[in-house]
Amino acid sequence: MPVPLDEYPIHQTPLSLAHAGSSDRNFYDRCYFNAHDRSGDIFLVTGLGFYPNLGVKDAYAAVRRGSKQWVVRCSDEIDDDRMHPTVGPYRIEVLEPLKQVRIVCDADSHGIGFDLTWDGSFPAIDEERHLMRQGRRTIIDTWRFAQLGSWSGTLRVDGDELAVTPDTWLGSRDRSWGIRPVGEAEPAGRPVHDDTFGFWWLYVPLRFETFAIVVIAQENGAGHRTLNDAVRIWKDGRVDQLGWPRVQIDYRSGTRHPERARIHLTERDGSPFVIDVEPSCPVPLHVGCGYGGDPEWLHGSWRGRDWAESAVYDFDDPAVAGRLPWGVVDHVARATVGDHVGHGLFEHGTIGRHEPSGFTDLGSVAP
Repeated sequence: MPVPLDEYPIHQTPLSLAHAGSSDRNFYDRCYFNAHDRSGDIFLVTGLGFYPNLGVKDAYAAVRRGSKQWVVRCSDEIDDDRMHPTVGPYRIEVLEPLKQVRIVCDADSHGIGFDLTWDGSFPAIDEERHLMRQGRRTIIDTWRFAQLGSWSGTLRVDGDELAVTPDTWLGSRDRSWGIRPVGEAEPAGRPVHDDTFGFWWLYVPLRFETFAIVVIAQENGAGHRTLNDAVRIWKDGRVDQLGWPRVQIDYRSGTRHPERARIHLTERDGSPFVIDVEPSCPVPLHVGCGYGGDPEWLHGSWRGRDWAESAVYDFDDPAVAGRLPWGVVDHVARATVGDHVGHGLFEHGTIGRHEPSGFTDLGSVAP
């Protein structure tokens, strides 16, 4: 049977839009948002995804405040109305494509609620295609656009209601689709990792008064760069490429927690463009949010009809804090470029070996 999307001239394959163009079980279509008030005291990370070949849709929201992280997650069977994405108490309304989006979460009984409207401050841009293989198999093949903007509305957490105004609340968002590991774990087969395995990831979208920056870098354990992009976006839509990012990260002694970073970029004329970043208010995406390494829930997992649950994680608890090194962590970022001050996201993860950072194996930490 056709679905409502089939009414529109947007087909890319000789299939109904009820079906993905790929039969890979790991095909996904997902959005991500974050919101913060520049202070580094509170941070919202949230998103919604569809997994057509698994028959699942889900959503999550996480709020970090102080040492605690509140998380709500919900899941259901997939439906055909993707023009109005809804999962339980969570819904997204595209008010003006690529400019204005409303997200609503009526999950106050689970500790989190919000009604927030996103306004893009800069044009959305395409990022570089992301391709990653594990052994001989392609495990990531995705496309994504990103945008910097501001928020308005209300955010409710643990019984407190916060006014969200665009003069204070900023953030970034992305939409991605393609193939990446989702759902229940597949049979392992022959192991493809050994003691030399390493994964290093950096994603830094930043918003300044007159321009925005998006930096992406991924490296293997030897420090070989497998994904690389650095651009500056102007409000009139111009995009400048800023060369090959060179990244220095200072980690807290005895950990892999980033305390500061310096990103060296290059203007077209060869002059340096240097960003100093101070991360704060970390939200580990693998602690309750369903990203890789989360032992409690993974995006695309089947949990039955109308499933929802919540959790509160206290990072003063050593058992919770001990999970931090095993995934990607989002941080509120304060950044400076000369006299320009900006804010945004510092997303970073380093797992296993990374020779440029001095990490030799899974257990090594900064001296």
